[in-house]
Amino acid sequence: MLYFSKLRIIIITLLSLFFILLASSNFSKLSNSLINKKINLGLDLQGGSYLLLEIDNTPVIEQKLQNLTITIRNYFKEKNIRINNIKIENQILSFSVAEDFKQTIIETFNDEESDINPYYPRFKSHQLNIIEKNNIFLVEYSKQGIVELKTSSQDQALEIVRRRIDEIGTNEPNILKRGNDRILVELPGLDDPMRIKSLLGKTANLTFRFVTNNNEDSFGAEKLRYEESMDEAIVSKRIILSGDNLLDAQPRMNNETNETVVSFTLDRVGAKRFGKATSTGIGKQLAIVLDGKIISAPVIRDTIASGSGQISGGFTFQSATDLALLLRSGALPAPLNIIEERTVGPDLGKDSIKAGIIALVIGFILVILFILIKYKIFGLITNITLIINLFLLIGILTIFEATLTLPGIAGIILTVGMAVDANVLIFERIREELKNEKNNLIAFDAGYIKSRTAILDANITTLLAAVILFFMGSGPIKGFSLTLGIGIFTTLFSVYFIARLLTVIYVSKNKERDVII
Repeated sequence: MLYFSKLRIIIITLLSLFFILLASSNFSKLSNSLINKKINLGLDLQGGSYLLLEIDNTPVIEQKLQNLTITIRNYFKEKNIRINNIKIENQILSFSVAEDFKQTIIETFNDEESDINPYYPRFKSHQLNIIEKNNIFLVEYSKQGIVELKTSSQDQALEIVRRRIDEIGTNEPNILKRGNDRILVELPGLDDPMRIKSLLGKTANLTFRFVTNNNEDSFGAEKLRYEESMDEAIVSKRIILSGDNLLDAQPRMNNETNETVVSFTLDRVGAKRFGKATSTGIGKQLAIVLDGKIISAPVIRDTIASGSGQISGGFTFQSATDLALLLRSGALPAPLNIIEERTVGPDLGKDSIKAGIIALVIGFILVILFILIKYKIFGLITNITLIINLFLLIGILTIFEATLTLPGIAGIILTVGMAVDANVLIFERIREELKNEKNNLIAFDAGYIKSRTAILDANITTLLAAVILFFMGSGPIKGFSLTLGIGIFTTLFSVYFIARLLTVIYVSKNKERDVII
């Protein structure tokens, strides 16, 4: 029967008021101070920058193979097994051995408990492929190994990208994975992405190495160019310490030279290495190398045992700030390439909001007029329910601080249409029941019950489509599916609780009179 207990009425009223208050927090400064939650505007509504980054994993694979080379060389040296011609070409590690040692090496690679395997769990069957031909071993990453490596690089890069962007203080950035080697960055409200692009385009791989005068360094040497000039210097490949040893980096003004520098603080291990290197290298140049270019190469005048120092290089305060930010956030595991870039101006965003609101208002007014003309007092009940339904939807989006996009507005408009559709089905069914039933309460109750199956079927199939779109789609598609999915739940609640409650109140007061619908 059409009956609502006092407790149910109180719960429905309180829920409705709660979500109305939440929804109003997006428009009222008073509500904002009380609730401190609101819907965020997406890139297409607020304007901003869109960057799609691709991770270049080639250096990572080569670095991993280089590390494996050292591991293999040291391991077999301890076993008194001589390996020859060890080299890396085309991402394949190769080495040769004498016939006498071939079987031992095969057994070592197959042995899951060998000392080599802690570096590469499930060594043979998963991460690496090992092939032996004529006493020459070829080692390369398997397909699964490549996938695991890419996933690991992406996770690290995502975290570092987030740190760099958060350091700048960009408003509500959206940073997401795309596949296993791409990262999507959306920066609402940012119309000049040059600084962000510059920061994200740098790997920030910092090393401290000695400048050498010849190529006879036992660790090997290479020519590197200075960042601010065409000059070159021969730098040892031996790394004294790296950016991993940095605890903090901040831009500072050097009072003695009146130039902007980056001061840094090292961890305990880094401080010990730095102190030892500067004590034995007095009189030598210590090159500070960032991403393969020399920032500066000061001469060591005295031992630096404090674990702190300064990097100078003719910085402006902005460039020193950016360098300090890069060093604090850590080095990317692999270079990032910008493969897609879009910028939406704030004016275009305002136009999108205006167009979306106009479309919503026009559609809403037309629906309200149609329902009011066709169903009279029950049309008025439906229109009140529609307005509350919108507040419920906006209130739920506010709780999750969702990002509203233009497709999201389209989802809201579609929700209005579906809410009307449910009410039309109910009222038409009630009309049929009133032809055969004189008791208004029984006729209205039967109308709600017998139309339930059709309404649920229509909404469940739409909900399934929304769920599929949310998990399979991306960007704007997710925004549309989110508002549509939430709108289905708010529609069912508003139709079967709010609209039904208002209908009960009206019919109960007029149960002795003929109710025209």
